This record gives sequence, structure tokens and C-alpha cells, in this order.
Amino acid sequence: MYTPFIRLLLLPFIILGIWSSSAKAQTSRLDGYIAEAFERNQGLKAQQIDLDRALYALKEAQAMYLPTVSLLGSYTKSSGGRTIDVPVGDLINPVYKALNELTNSNRYPQLENQSFLLNPDNFYDAKIRTSLPLINAEIRYNKLIKQQLIGNQQAAINVYKRTLVKDIKTAYYRYFQALQGLAAYKSALVFVKENIRENESLLRNGTRNRTALLRAQTEQQKTDASIIQAQQTVDNARSYFNFLLNRPLRDSIIVEQNAFTVQGVSADTTVGVLHREELNQLRTMQQAYTLDYKLQKSGFIPKVNTFVDLGSQGFDFKVDDKTRYYLWGVNLQWDIFTGGQRKYRAAQSQAKVQAAAAKLDETTQQMNLQLDQAYNNYRSAKAAYQSAVAQLSFAGKYYNDQLKAYRAGQLLYLELVDAQNQLTGAYLQNADTQAGLEIAIAELERSQATYPINNPNSK
Repeated sequence: MYTPFIRLLLLPFIILGIWSSSAKAQTSRLDGYIAEAFERNQGLKAQQIDLDRALYALKEAQAMYLPTVSLLGSYTKSSGGRTIDVPVGDLINPVYKALNELTNSNRYPQLENQSFLLNPDNFYDAKIRTSLPLINAEIRYNKLIKQQLIGNQQAAINVYKRTLVKDIKTAYYRYFQALQGLAAYKSALVFVKENIRENESLLRNGTRNRTALLRAQTEQQKTDASIIQAQQTVDNARSYFNFLLNRPLRDSIIVEQNAFTVQGVSADTTVGVLHREELNQLRTMQQAYTLDYKLQKSGFIPKVNTFVDLGSQGFDFKVDDKTRYYLWGVNLQWDIFTGGQRKYRAAQSQAKVQAAAAKLDETTQQMNLQLDQAYNNYRSAKAAYQSAVAQLSFAGKYYNDQLKAYRAGQLLYLELVDAQNQLTGAYLQNADTQAGLEIAIAELERSQATYPINNPNSK
């Protein structure tokens, strides 16, 4: 008669047996969900876009070492303006006149003075310029800074991944906890309906009054309301889990019993916070500020570039041997005095280095505190779960004793209902502390940065 509820009583112990035998085959389905989240989560995609942008910035910095080839051209049309007067006639005409007299001829004509515009008219200049930096400290330090920023963004992605792992695990355990609560209330409803049927039969036979039947019907109403609320909790937990995976909110979730490790896993207290990506972020930023400080200090180093021009210039767009030309040269820029600009920029960078070092020390202390609190929470959650398991065992035994007494006519129905409520409450408390312990383990794992985020399925 009480077979459905007997299954409810045995379910926790069956699950515990599965947990204890699956410590080495943990969370294959959960790891699959985590890998799926790494591929589909929108926040993680945004972080990856930032990393791609940092990679492109590094490529840009590396490209500054390569030569630059440019096509340059100009055309000038002018009229008027300043001129250069050349007295060709005044200089040559006397000579030509003397020659004509000597030769008794007009072979040598008289010339006029010439006037040339300074602005070239109908003049073009087209060339290909190739330039290459020879000495430039800014290019070198800029590349090194960009490399540090890539490391910083990679660490930021890992930080986001670890937070996402913790959130997914928490949502997963909360969803299974909600399923356990729903199953408990549904099994309790089967028990209540069976008691209603039995009390109705006893009432028809005249061996019981209506009190037990009315109480059983009241319990049915209460259990129905609890089932509705538990179903809502399940739906909300499923929606949040699917949201983290960027899936449709109503998609089903496969829950494996071996996703729960509370019977086979103990916390590793020897792992510190040295692997935390947040510290790597701060270290890379400190290094970037140090490089920027060196960059500002290197401002006194001269910049040397070389260039070569290959082109043609002339009038009326003529191109021949006389218009073609090449030009090679070296440029030097040496800022000897800048009014203290370099010194003040270097001081600002040095202040950033000191601030980053202080932030690194502060964050390390905060994370050590966080790790200590996470471990304390784990120990507390483990003790609460062990207590809940013991209470569930006691409640099951107590209910069995009360059930035997009730069926023998030695117990009031209200006392049996109280025993049943205690058992249901103990089962719900067991599910709650079980989820709490799993979440505490996930938080401890987050604090130690031990989850293999680069290959989730390898765990």
C-alpha cells in the first residue's frame, strides 16, 4: 500500500551509494555544459572580442618595424607672383654685337632680358617614398607594452571563465535541489491520497470518524500548493541555468547522479591563491606601467629614419630621362630640451607602477581572506550535510515505527502526519545541505582557481 512512499524513503540512500562509487567519474555531463557555455556565453564572447582587439594592436606595433611605402604626387598651376630677373640681353648683346661687326654679318641676334616666375607653372612631381625607422625606442617599448596588454586580457578571459564555472555549477546544483524538493512533495502526495482512500474506506465501515479524513484532505491541499511552488522553483532554476548557457530558457537539463561529489571529495587546503588570474592581471599591468616608465625615460634617445624617393618631376607632364630622379637621405630627430615634459611623464608612469604594486599586495591579501572564508564555509556546509544525512536516517526510522503503530491502531492519525512531515522536512533539508555543500566546494574551487578551464572535459 505504501510502496511509492517507501521508494521515497530509500531514494536518498540509493543516491548516496551512487555518489560514493563515482568519485573518479565525476561531472561528465556538467563539464559538458560548462564547455558549451564557454562556446556560447555572450559575456565570454565580448571578452574574446577584447582579446582579438589586443592581438591586432600588437600586430600593429610589430608592423612599425617594417618599411613604409607611400605614393606621393603634386601638380602646380600658377600665374603671377614673385619673379627672378636674369639680364641675359645686357650681358650677351654687347658680345654678339662685336662678333657681328667682326664677321660683317648678323649671325648673332640680339637677346632680351628674361624674367622667371618663382612659382612653377604647369609643374608636376610624382614619387614613391620608402621610409624605414633605424633607431626608435618608442616602437620597441610600444610593442612590449602591447604584449603585456594581451596577457592582461587573456587573464581577464580566464577570470570570467572561472566565475562562469562557479555560476553554472551553482545553478546546476540548485536545479537538482529543486527537482529533489518537487519529487519529495509528489511522493508525499501519493502517501496523502493513499491515506484519504484508506480513511474513506474506514469511514464507510464505521471504524473511523471523519476527523482523520478531514485532516488528510487538508494535507492534500497543502501538498498541492507545495508542489505548485516547487514546480515554479524548478522552472526558475532551469531558466537561469539555460540563460548562463545562452540557450532557450525552457530547454531540458540532463542531471546525472554522479554530478554530486559530496561523498567522495574533500577540499585541498594546500592550494593557495598563486594561480588566481586576477593576480596575473595585476602583474601584467604592473609590468606594462614599468615599460611605459622606461619608454618615457628613453625620450632622450634620438630617432633616426632613412628614406628613398623614386620619382619624376617636370613641366607639361613630360616623362623622360631628364625628369626621372631618385633621392636618398637620413632623418635625425633629437629632442634635446622639452621643458621637462619627459620627466613629468616618467614621474606619472612611476606613480602608476607604485599604485599597481600596492594594488597587487592588497588583492593578494583579500584573496587569501576569501580563500580562508571559502574553506570555513566548506567545513560548515560539510558538517551541516552530515547532520542532515543523520537526521534523514532517524526521521525514516521514526516514520516506519509510527506507521506500524498507526496500522495497529495504537497511534492517532495526527501523530502519523507529524512523522510524515518530519520525514519530508528531513529529506528537503538533506537536499538543501547537499546543494549547499556542492556550492561551497565550487566556491572553494573558484578561490583556488583549480578548475581546468582550458579543457573542461578533461576533468
